[in-house]
Formats: sequence, C-alpha cells, structure tokens
Amino acid sequence: MDGGTSFTSVCINTAIYLPWLVSQCLKNGVNFRRGVVKHIADATLLHHSGEKADLVVNCTGLFSLFMEGVQDKNMYPARGQIVLVRNDPGIMATTSGTDDGDDEAVYIMHRAAGGGCILGGCLQADKWDSAVDPNLAVRIMKRAIALTPGLVSEGKGIEALDVIRHGVGLRPMRKGGIRTEREVVKGPDGNAIKVVHSIGHGGYGYQTSWGCAAAVAKLVDESVAEKARL
Repeated sequence: MDGGTSFTSVCINTAIYLPWLVSQCLKNGVNFRRGVVKHIADATLLHHSGEKADLVVNCTGLFSLFMEGVQDKNMYPARGQIVLVRNDPGIMATTSGTDDGDDEAVYIMHRAAGGGCILGGCLQADKWDSAVDPNLAVRIMKRAIALTPGLVSEGKGIEALDVIRHGVGLRPMRKGGIRTEREVVKGPDGNAIKVVHSIGHGGYGYQTSWGCAAAVAKLVDESVAEKARL
C-alpha cells in the first residue's frame, strides 16, 4: 500500500434507520399501500382517497428498466455481495482496489446498536444473479482479515469469523447518473400523467437520499403550482 488517510465518519444501521423513516412518514400523515404496477399509470389508481392521483413520483429503481411508460434503457444492475459478521475490528476501513479483479473491493463497516460488521464486496456490472457466490465470499473474508487483522484472534483465519449471514444485492445503476426530473407520460388510455423521476442512485442511495428528496419535492411543488394556475 503506497499511502492512506483516516477520518471520522458515520455508518448507518439500516435495520434501524429504515423503520425510523417509516415512522416519520406515518407521523406526517403518509399512507402506505401495496399494489401491482405494470404501467406507471397504474400507480395513479393507488391513491388512498380512492381518487386518481394527480402526479406519480417514480422511485422504482431497477424496475424502471422494465416498467411500461418508463422503460429507462440507461438503467442496469451492479451486483454486490457481502458477509455480515459479529466480529468487530474496532475500525472501519477500505482500499481503492484489490488484486482479485477490477470488479471486486474490500471494505469493513461496523453498524451501531448490534448491527454487526459488514465485509465487502464487489461491483459486478450487468450481473443479475442473486445467489451467493461461495468462492467470492471466501475472498471477501480473507481480504477483510488481511486489511484489518483485529477482526480475529492473532494467527486465526476466516474460520474465526462469526458469520451472521451472506447477502447479495443489485444496485440500481444508471448510465449518465441519477435521473431526477419531470416528465409527462401518456397512459394506455391516452391520458397524460405527470411524473417526477428519482432513479439511478446506484450504491449511494442513502448518501444522496435527503438531497434527492428535496429536489423531488421542489419538482412536485412546481407541478402542483402549474395545475393551480390553469
């Protein structure tokens, strides 16, 4: 390793953070509904009032590649794989690359409040496979111990890792970056549907969420103001 840097940062325990976000939405009067959406126009029929919605905010991630009325061909998956362990090295660390290939990485992130320690990982573009690759899992664990030996007792290897589970996820990547913009889409019945898109956040959805949410809210306000002037 030629050089490095250290700094103080934060690590979100998503198992706690996401329910908190839901609680804040409920506190502010949001209604949650489940439904099947094939065309983005279908979402206008899910309004809690029973009336047709005036506008749809599209935050469907990779589904935007397939959803009728959107079908954003710039969307593509980037497969990620992690190992969640109970071991705590006392620090969080990462490097700019590995010797195992350009699409593999090494990072160690400890989540607060008993959330375990995440060992990663990879960024495999255009890979849809959601099954755990056991060989990759071994490489992830070996790289993590090599970077932070404090994960295990001195002289121990991956057999000393207390594994909670293995995980695989598909990041919603997008050529050209995040898409946060307004669009008018024609529904199957020919009627126009106002849409605000916020898709393509890749592997940095949590980091960009508050800024993107503010941008979406502004675009929604603009659409509502236009309707009020008509």
